[in-house]
Amino acid sequence: MVGSYYYLAAQLPYLIYGQNVPMSSGAFKKLAGEHMDSSAAAVLDHCTLDICPAQSALPDEPGETCPAAPASSSVVSKWKEWERTLRLNLAKNRAKKLKREGGFQAEVPDYPYDAAVAARAALAFESPLEAELYLDKARWDAIEGFQGLDSFSESAIYAYLLKLLLMERRMAFNTEEGYTEYKGLYAAILGEPK
Repeated sequence: MVGSYYYLAAQLPYLIYGQNVPMSSGAFKKLAGEHMDSSAAAVLDHCTLDICPAQSALPDEPGETCPAAPASSSVVSKWKEWERTLRLNLAKNRAKKLKREGGFQAEVPDYPYDAAVAARAALAFESPLEAELYLDKARWDAIEGFQGLDSFSESAIYAYLLKLLLMERRMAFNTEEGYTEYKGLYAAILGEPK
């Protein structure tokens, strides 16, 4: 059953992409869990940026899927589908750009279309950081679309958590360390000394 969370939603600060995180995702999950029934609160654990948290990567086999959330949530389902499409398209487009032998073998969905478009557009950026920031903004916009108009619904609560996770991710970016790591990985791929 979908509930209304007027009291919970009314006390939450409004989130704007690019601002500092007003609270940790852990603190939000604790707060939200106090206002939700157990089945709705259990879905909070499935609101992650990683579409397959139990696995280190996307499913390897064409029919293989990630574990489903314990209760139905259109936001979480749409988010996971969107992120999976984005990641598969990124992998396919990177393989194509690098002219890898054999290309990319997995079946790559074109829907949701905006996820596929975001993956193509991200490859145009020279800076890996700029590409990641672009992708996170596309993720943010997708989550806002999944949330719907009712700011007091379960969907809005799950979307809020996903946005907090994106904000935490962005705060974790360290340009200097990232560039050093990027140069090291790039040199290793090309077989050059660092």
